[in-house]
Amino acid sequence: MNEKFDLILEPGGGIRHYWRDIWKYRELFFFLAWRDILVRYKQTAIGIAWSVLRPFLTMVVFTIVFNKLAKLPSDGIPYPVMVYAAMLPWQFFANTLAESSNSLIDNQNLLTKVYFPRLVMPASSVIVSLIDFFISLVILAGLMLWYGFLPDWHVILLPLFLFQALLFAFGCGLWISALNVQYRDFRYVVPFLIQFGLYISPVGFSSSIVPEQWRMFYAFNPMVGVIEGFRWAITGKEAMIYWPGFLLSLVLIGMILTSGFWWFRRMERTFADVV
Repeated sequence: MNEKFDLILEPGGGIRHYWRDIWKYRELFFFLAWRDILVRYKQTAIGIAWSVLRPFLTMVVFTIVFNKLAKLPSDGIPYPVMVYAAMLPWQFFANTLAESSNSLIDNQNLLTKVYFPRLVMPASSVIVSLIDFFISLVILAGLMLWYGFLPDWHVILLPLFLFQALLFAFGCGLWISALNVQYRDFRYVVPFLIQFGLYISPVGFSSSIVPEQWRMFYAFNPMVGVIEGFRWAITGKEAMIYWPGFLLSLVLIGMILTSGFWWFRRMERTFADVV
């Protein structure tokens, strides 16, 4: 007697089982990351140099507009160094958010064929942004040598602020990637949010110009704390960071990451049906 059986692969119900699945599919994580790296620089004229040109040219424009024309202060730091130190975390955040928010849509063929923890997709997009970050970091080192501005011991704390930027970008990416599956409008909303966020974050200027009574309100943008932390770690200037706002940034990032993971897990079972 011939009997037919349907094999259904579903994610484990418990969170512990889910984390075991993520570890089990770690090779898929590295494969997706490596594929994204190859795709980004394939058939490009100058290849990986794009990761340097974008923040460098933005730094030049911001220096001319905010320093030469608007005459904004730089708290005793060479203005190009101050701007480029802010461009590093911002570019990392923007790249990670853009890649992770589209990760499920860009991999929809894989999404509908086999089970694996869908969290692997937005997580793998972080690797490409990290590579761009470390390449741009070398340019910052050269820029500081050019101006004779060397960091002090605070620079050893830089990985902590990079990790903070990573968590914020990943939390936002979880929210938007899950929403993007159901509402494709977010594919067009994300570039606008990134462009808008660039100008309301203290990238081209120091947040010390914000009036004292407004600095806590300004810190409700979590990237303010991240950027200030980067500048403080690189320059060692206390004027570069507003500690109450930085602590608020940590709380907000924790909330966004936790809620983003909850929302992603809630919608995960429907991805294959909706996409």
